[in-house]
Amino acid sequence: MTPALIEASGLVKHYGDFVAVDGITFAIREGECFGVLGPNGAGKTTTIRMITAGSPVTRGELRVAGLSVAEAPRKVKALLGVVPQDDNLDPDLLVRQNLEVYARYFGLHRETVRQRIDEALELFQLDDRAKSNVDDLSGGMKRRLTIARALVNDPRVLILDEPTTGLDPQARHLVWQQLRLLKARGVTMLLTTHYMEEATHLCDRLVIMHRGRILREGRPHDLIAEVAGPQVLELRLPPAERDALLTEFPQHDGVSVEQVEDLTYVFGGGRASELAAARVGDPHRAHLRPGNMEDVFLLLTGRGLLD
Repeated sequence: MTPALIEASGLVKHYGDFVAVDGITFAIREGECFGVLGPNGAGKTTTIRMITAGSPVTRGELRVAGLSVAEAPRKVKALLGVVPQDDNLDPDLLVRQNLEVYARYFGLHRETVRQRIDEALELFQLDDRAKSNVDDLSGGMKRRLTIARALVNDPRVLILDEPTTGLDPQARHLVWQQLRLLKARGVTMLLTTHYMEEATHLCDRLVIMHRGRILREGRPHDLIAEVAGPQVLELRLPPAERDALLTEFPQHDGVSVEQVEDLTYVFGGGRASELAAARVGDPHRAHLRPGNMEDVFLLLTGRGLLD
């Protein structure tokens, strides 16, 4: 098995009496994309801030490439490329200058910097905008530039905190394409995201956090099969018709039903779900679809807002 590049054991973070991260344990292997999912307030960003030595660990052990984050924060930072939630590009500098200034923090040789900047700009299709003002870039271009900047120091781990938030579908898919290319090149990635499709496409493994704890860990498609099942039946029926239809489902632990306002979800119905959808005969009223990560996320964390 590939050795772990990031290891967290019993990781805890307190802010006064508030417990933001409550004893989580995980390991990220070299060359994989590891996802951290969870609703707002779950502890995702706090976990990233501890890994990047931006916030001290209250309790537990946290290592990056064998280095203790608490004991060697500067050495750990040198191994990381960080893409924050919000773009923090310098609008007073040109596109290329943003990357050059960032590279100075790592004490790299000028020729090495030039080569890496050229490669990063080409990878994210920004080489023709190298002399542009940052404010002249679209939102998608700014996001791609922020990711390109994080690659200049040739990091062991690329940390992506909600990298495609606010992007339109075309820009999001372009970023996904480039991240998949980086993963194919062996770049280790830690990803937080609110896009369940993004997690499914990019992550080799992921954890789902809630209220500072890890609820489940696994590969996306395994979690879908285990938690949501291969098929989900969505019903938009009047209560009487819905209740009559549900009486035909087997009463065992594998079948669960969720009611969300006027929409009913049936998980684990198997053949009974297929027969119910065929009997209704209208996909707008009875829709049988594959299970997905959003089903897993909502089944584990609930549908209510935390803040």
